[in-house]
Amino acid sequence: MPDQAKNLVARLMQPSARSDVPSFMVMDVMTAAAALEAAGGHVIHLEVGQPAASAPAVALAAARRALDSGKLGYTEALGIPSLRARIARFYAETQDVEIHPARIVVTTGSSAGFILTFLALFESGDRVAVAVPGYPPYRHILKALGCEPVLIETKAETRHAITPEMLEAAHRRAPLAGILVASPANPTGTMMSAEALGALHAAASNLGIRFISDEIYHGLDYAFPAVSAVRLKGDAVVINSFSKYFCMTGWRIGWMVVPDAMVRPVDRLQGNLAISVPTLSQIAAEAAFEGRAEMDAVKHGYEENRRILLDGLPRVGLDKFLPVDGAFYLYADVTRFSRDSFDFAKRMLDEAHVAATPGIDFDPLHGRDFIRFCYAGSQAEMHEAVARIGRWLGRG
Repeated sequence: MPDQAKNLVARLMQPSARSDVPSFMVMDVMTAAAALEAAGGHVIHLEVGQPAASAPAVALAAARRALDSGKLGYTEALGIPSLRARIARFYAETQDVEIHPARIVVTTGSSAGFILTFLALFESGDRVAVAVPGYPPYRHILKALGCEPVLIETKAETRHAITPEMLEAAHRRAPLAGILVASPANPTGTMMSAEALGALHAAASNLGIRFISDEIYHGLDYAFPAVSAVRLKGDAVVINSFSKYFCMTGWRIGWMVVPDAMVRPVDRLQGNLAISVPTLSQIAAEAAFEGRAEMDAVKHGYEENRRILLDGLPRVGLDKFLPVDGAFYLYADVTRFSRDSFDFAKRMLDEAHVAATPGIDFDPLHGRDFIRFCYAGSQAEMHEAVARIGRWLGRG
């Protein structure tokens, strides 16, 4: 191809500014760990927030029956009506709240829920508050959609949750259009009490700030019961997923609870962006609700894994971490050994074959001091991880 033509193609294929978002670092760690395994290494995976267990048996059985039927067509854009009704019943069972199924939107994982919510609620240039430490794609998706993520640094004094005072101060500096909170949170595992969640929601409502609650780790609470924002006034948007508690990450299935006024806008967006959510995943997800006893047994395994790390990591020198309330994460301070968590994580993977995610992925302000361990694997893996880290740090 002549140089002139090559230059033309290069200009035409220039990536957009909105595509210039950072990579999700946990995926990079997974890739590096896979390379070690391909070379014959045995890696203990504590990097990715993915349950080791499979989907509930009843969900797998429902999926097999659906495949045997031979026909899986489109569904309604908002989801199969019986699944939406079952999700609404789930809130009556777990939160003692009656929600009309019309307010339920089935999504392709929680990721699609964030995209739909941000598109439906915000204009380009709107400022949306998120906590740091926090889940990186919140910031990256907002940026890709032309919004401005506003980082609110959390403190130990508030159990690493945004308070009404912090929200009001950020709003005074420049008006906010929205706030997104998570409880239990990723990467910290910390949770907000019902009182703290209610007070923050009330403050947001008084300031005219839209309120979004990420609840994908609900069901995985240990310190105290998680409370859903569906119990607050009906103007909150709730995002949830079958990925974590129900162990269905690869099925890519989640849901939203939206105010009545948002139903039709989200319906239009979903129909244009995705047509509908994969039918097989929806069928399996509806059946998954009948497998909660099986999933509770998996949760008890996480509790034991949590105990192993809480007991073992301090013995090898990692004795400072944020409150381990829920989800399946422990966010540990590594400053005793390093002020560069990226380098710490790389060396721990290369030399001890333990994969974990550096805090810089979750917190641009202080993340170099922290590392995230995921304890969604087996008890044997947790014991082995502690032993390997101990030997590597000279404390084994």
